[in-house]
This record gives sequence, structure tokens and C-alpha cells, in this order.
Amino acid sequence: MRSGDDEGKAEQWVEVISWEPRAFIYHNFLTQAECDYLINLAKPHMQKSMVVDSSSGKSKDSRVRTSSGTFLPRGRDKIIRDIEKRIADFSFIPMEHGEGLQILHYEVGQKYEPHFDYFMDDYNTENGGQRIATVLMYLSDVEEGGETVFPSAKGNISAVPWWNKLSECG
Repeated sequence: MRSGDDEGKAEQWVEVISWEPRAFIYHNFLTQAECDYLINLAKPHMQKSMVVDSSSGKSKDSRVRTSSGTFLPRGRDKIIRDIEKRIADFSFIPMEHGEGLQILHYEVGQKYEPHFDYFMDDYNTENGGQRIATVLMYLSDVEEGGETVFPSAKGNISAVPWWNKLSECG
């Protein structure tokens, strides 16, 4: 990995984790300055993370999710808008179809049990639409833990020489 230029930007590259379901790593997606900015912006507003109640669409406490978090309004400032634009560019999903950023923090032993990110309730699908993709951005690094597991993933195919020649349909 390159150390980065004067603006703190390092070389970006894509790694395929799974083609079905699709899971990619966009290495160096954020600069260290952007990571620090998001952490400092979110820190004073962190609260216990909630889950969506599938019958009401409302937030509720649950033992399956033990992190703390906060939501940042869409387009809050130039840095957030730049990140949202980059997400749209990398995901090929227009900015106006995105949600505000959610910043999460996990202490040792905290978790979010395996789940789907799509909505199973009428309220959220009628008021915001269904989620078709999720972008995770890791703002810090730890020696152990902190990983995200995709239990349905069929393995890393990025080592296959022809993986990047597949069409969108596979």
C-alpha cells in the first residue's frame, strides 16, 4: 500500500470478496483525515444502537445489536457531500437514493448479529424505499476483531484471473 500523497490520498483498488452475494472492498476509500473528521463529528452524539421493528417500522432496543451509533444528515457539509458523491460513484447508485451516514462504534464484545439490511416492514419501504446495497466504511483499525462476516458469501473469487471480465449478470 502506498503511503498517500500530500492530501492523504492513497492508491485505491477494488477487491472482490464474493460475487454472490456481491461484496467488494474498496481499499483506501476514505482518507485518514476523513476518518478522523467522521469520528470527531459523531463522538458527542453516540447513543445505543437500535433495530427496526418489522411490524411498526419504529426503532427499538434489541440484544442482537449492542453497539452505539448516530446518524448524520445527508449533505450535512462539504466533506459529507464529497463522501456521499464517492459512494454514489463507486456503487453506481445515484446520491438521491442514498441514506444519511450512520456512524457506529463497537467496544470489545459488542456485536450486531447476522441480519439482512433490507426492510421487512411496510413503513420504511413506503416512506424511503427498499435498500438495494449497503456500503460499510471502517474508520479505524484494530489488531483483532472488528470484522464483518457475510455468512452467505460463496468465497473470494478475486484470485480468479477472469473475475473482472464478468458482466453485471455474471
